[in-house]
Amino acid sequence: MDAFRAVATGRTLLAFELLLGSGQRIGDVLKMKWSDLEDGGLNVKQGKTGKPLWVPLTAQLHAALDATPKRSVFILTNEAATGPWSYRGAAQAIRKIRAQIGALDYDNHALRYTAAVELLNAGADDDVIAAVPGQSTAMVRHYTRSARQKVRALKAREIRT
Repeated sequence: MDAFRAVATGRTLLAFELLLGSGQRIGDVLKMKWSDLEDGGLNVKQGKTGKPLWVPLTAQLHAALDATPKRSVFILTNEAATGPWSYRGAAQAIRKIRAQIGALDYDNHALRYTAAVELLNAGADDDVIAAVPGQSTAMVRHYTRSARQKVRALKAREIRT
């Protein structure tokens, strides 16, 4: 994540921060509009589930949004500012940075996992984690399985010492 942030600029960095900060799928991120911003968060209607969510902005996402000029109703706009950035264009731009930093093994969807793991590592319970990506608690447990084992092992170390 640090390597991506060090290299990416403009709307590619904003796309990354929207994916990570909101925990949403790329298709939903590309549909986000400036009018979706409300009370320090984003109103999202998930395309796959139809579920409406309000997702709070992370500090990094807030900074990226503040640094972005409003050229269209869409947050991630195409070059002509006439509509949203295309799925293919956004995916290719992000992939280019991933190739540059040696992170091709991590696709856009991995940022949904990362958002959940960040919340887990911060001490959030499954219901709190689920509120951000709009997932069931069962899916949260699936996304955080590996990280959860490490959290528990660290807790075990604390108990043993």
